[in-house]
Amino acid sequence: MRRSLLLASLLLALPASAKPPRLTLFVSVDALGTDVLLRNRPKLTGALAQLLDAGAVFPDTRYLTAEARTAPGHSTLATGAHPWRHGIVDNEVGDRATGKALAVFADGRHPILEVPLDPTEDSCPEALQAETLADRLRTATQERGKAVALSYKARAALPLAGRLGQAYWFSDVAGKFVTSTWYTKAVPEWLSAFNARKLPDAAFGKTWELALPPIAYVGEDDRPFEGTPVGMGRTFPHALTGGLSAPGKDYYEAFRTSGFSHDLLVQAAKAAIAGEKLGQDEVPDLLSVSFSGTDYVFHAYGPYSWEMQDSLVRLDRALTELIAAAERAAGGRQNLLVVLSADHGGAAAPEEWAAAGLPAKRLDPHVIEGELRKELQTRFGAGEYVVRIEQADVYLGGKALSGRTDGIAVRRAVAAWLARQPYAITAVARDDLFNIPDVGGYVMPMRRGYYPDRSGDVIWVPRPFIVVDEETFGANHGTPHGYDTQVPFLLMGRGVKPGYYPQQIAAVDIAPTVAALMELGAPASAEGRAREEAFALPRPR
Repeated sequence: MRRSLLLASLLLALPASAKPPRLTLFVSVDALGTDVLLRNRPKLTGALAQLLDAGAVFPDTRYLTAEARTAPGHSTLATGAHPWRHGIVDNEVGDRATGKALAVFADGRHPILEVPLDPTEDSCPEALQAETLADRLRTATQERGKAVALSYKARAALPLAGRLGQAYWFSDVAGKFVTSTWYTKAVPEWLSAFNARKLPDAAFGKTWELALPPIAYVGEDDRPFEGTPVGMGRTFPHALTGGLSAPGKDYYEAFRTSGFSHDLLVQAAKAAIAGEKLGQDEVPDLLSVSFSGTDYVFHAYGPYSWEMQDSLVRLDRALTELIAAAERAAGGRQNLLVVLSADHGGAAAPEEWAAAGLPAKRLDPHVIEGELRKELQTRFGAGEYVVRIEQADVYLGGKALSGRTDGIAVRRAVAAWLARQPYAITAVARDDLFNIPDVGGYVMPMRRGYYPDRSGDVIWVPRPFIVVDEETFGANHGTPHGYDTQVPFLLMGRGVKPGYYPQQIAAVDIAPTVAALMELGAPASAEGRAREEAFALPRPR
C-alpha cells in the first residue's frame, strides 16, 4: 500500500505532458570542423564555451559522402538525408553543353525581391527533393508553428527553411537581407525596417582589429599562402572599404569576411524574433541561423590563421547575445532548445601542410580539365570536348561526345585515366558506381552523394592533403577525408541531458534528433536516428 501511494505521488509530481520547446534555435557555423572548435576552446568564454561545458557534445559527427560542401551539407542538416535522397550534390552543378557552373538552387521563375534580376542566382528550394525539419514543423502544427532561416548565403538559408518556411539571406549587390518570390510577394515589414537601418554601412572605413591581445593567438599573422580578399590585406588590422569610396559590392564582400559579419546576422535574427513573434506561445517555432563569415575567412586565410581564430572569438560573443535574445523570447531557458553544428570542416592551406612534411599539394581543377581534354582527343579523336570539374564530379559533353553510342566507354576511359593520376585515390564512371566492390571504403561515400542528372559522369576522390582549388591561396574543402567531414554537434536546453559523447555519429542523425526533442516526427526521407543518449525528456502523454 505504502509503495502504491509513493508511486502515485511520484506520478502526480511529473508534468501532465512533456511540452516541446517553444523555440528551437538551430545554428550552423560554416566550415567549423571539430578540430577548429576544440583547438580554439581556450579563447572562448561565451556561448560556445557554455555549449561545450554544459551541453550535450558529440565531437565526432561525420558527413558520410564524398563531397563536403555548403549546399549539400545544409541540406543534410535540414533533412537527415544524404544527397542520393535530397538531391543537392554540390553548390553548383556542371552544364555539359557549355562547361559552365550552374547554381544548384537557381530558378529564374522565382526572382529575388528588390534586387536586379539575375536568374543564375540561388533563389528557390525546389531542387531540394526531401522534406526538411522546417517543413515537418509547418505541417505537424498545421502551419501555426513558424520556421525562419537566415544566413549570408542563399544556399544555406534555402535548405534550412525548406519549402514551407521563410528564408532570408544577404545580397552583396544591395547590401541588405533579401528573399525571393518563392516565399513571399513582398518583403515583410520587419525586414524592411531592419534593412532601412543600413547597419553594414556603419562599418565602412573602419578596420577589423584583433578582439584579444596578440599573445592569445597561435602561430604567425603574416603567412605567404594567405589571400588578400577585396583589399583587406594579409595582416591585422584589416581595412574595410573594398577599395571603394562609398559602400558597394566589394565593400560588402569585405564586410561579410570580417568579424563584424556575425554581429549583423545576430541583429537580423533578433529582428526576425521580434517581427515574427517567435517563441511567444506553446506552438513550437524554429529559428535557423547559418553563420557564413567563418567560411569566407577559412577560404581566404585558412583554418589556422589569426583571422579564423579571431572570427571564432567574435562568433562566441555574438552567439551569447543571440541565445540570450532567444531565451527572452521563449520565456526562459526552460522553453528553449539550442542546436549547433556545421555544414563541413576544411583542409589547411596545402603549402602549410607541405612545410610541415605532409604530402600536400594545391591542384587547379582547370589544369586537370585541360589534361582530360587532351586524353579524350587522343583516345577518341579530335573535336570539341567539354570537361567541367566540380570537386568530386566530372561532367563530360561537347560536340565530339554528343550522339556517341559508346558513351559508357568514354566515361570508363576518363575514370581509368583519373584513377592512374598520382593525386587520385580512385575514380568511377557513373555506370559502374553501384556495381563495383567498395575497396577501401571510398565507393560508398560516392554512392551516397550521387543523384542522377545533377552528379557528374565520373566521380573521383583525391588523396589526403591534395587540395583541389582554382585559387592560388587560402584553403578549400570537398573531400571525404576527416578534416573535411568531421564536425561538432552540440545541444543545450529543454529535453537535453548534458554530457560528452565521443562515439562517432552521422550528420544525418542531427535532424531526427532535433525533431524528437521538438516532439515531431522525423523528416520524411531522413536516414539517421535520434541520439537518445542525450535525451532527458519525460514520456509524452
